[in-house]
Amino acid sequence: MYSIKQASIRSGVSVPLIRAWERRYGVVAPKRTPSGYRLYDDYAIATLVRVRELTESGWTASEASRAVLAGEVEVGPTVSDAGLRLTDESPHARQAALVERFVKAAADMDIAATGAALDEMFAQGSFEAIVDDLLMPALIALGEAWADGHVDVAAEHAASAAVHRRLSALYEAAASAGEPRVVVGLPPGSRHELGALAFAVALRRLGVSLIYLGPDVPVASWVHVIDQNRARVAIMSVVQAVDRAPALEVAAALRELDGSRVLAVGGGSSDWDAAREAGMVVLPSRINEAARVAAQLASGAAPTT
Repeated sequence: MYSIKQASIRSGVSVPLIRAWERRYGVVAPKRTPSGYRLYDDYAIATLVRVRELTESGWTASEASRAVLAGEVEVGPTVSDAGLRLTDESPHARQAALVERFVKAAADMDIAATGAALDEMFAQGSFEAIVDDLLMPALIALGEAWADGHVDVAAEHAASAAVHRRLSALYEAAASAGEPRVVVGLPPGSRHELGALAFAVALRRLGVSLIYLGPDVPVASWVHVIDQNRARVAIMSVVQAVDRAPALEVAAALRELDGSRVLAVGGGSSDWDAAREAGMVVLPSRINEAARVAAQLASGAAPTT
């Protein structure tokens, strides 16, 4: 049996991403020690490896997890420690350690250390290279640490603000010419915007001209912006289940305005039946994939996922 850190090293999946896959998709069900620590067996690690391989080949995490759990995709044999040839210096282990350092710095309210961890994250490669497998897992880990009581509200806000500043700078740097074809924002009452802002950065870096509205946008404001700018696509971030009903209200109002516009949703709670019944496109869970689909929608092409 292996600890979650050992499972991360052996599977090539970061610790925050293992936790996210467990919580969202139930892809593995680790045993627990009496003190509550997760323990993973060889089959669990082989399962994580298979899901990672599928996501790296273009599957969404939800699709890969469902297929593996349903037995539609075979889980390969467990690879021995020697065969893995992974050490604590592997890229995946370094990423996991960097995420842990970011969360610890946030918990300690060490602003300088938090900034240094973020600087190192963004120095690992292009935005596209880090957003799905480093930045978003770091934000998920931060949120979980807050939910578990390990990070104070003020500390979580300070760390989130530091991420927001960096994403805002990247958004401005990726400015594209032309009339905005896409509007991105959150429905009324929804304030967890970092995923939406990261998505807006990725989409702008693909050359798509867009307007980013930010959090808690009233229904009337959605209608006004879409009507005034004649944008082709409206995309809402649905982070929590409580955001679903307000998103449907926005969708209904935009349909009344002009039924020809494309409506799409993304985010952790975006994949639900009522969204599809309302004619909304559900974007992939990974930001890079979601941005590519949104770019296709903006161009008028049918999305390929």
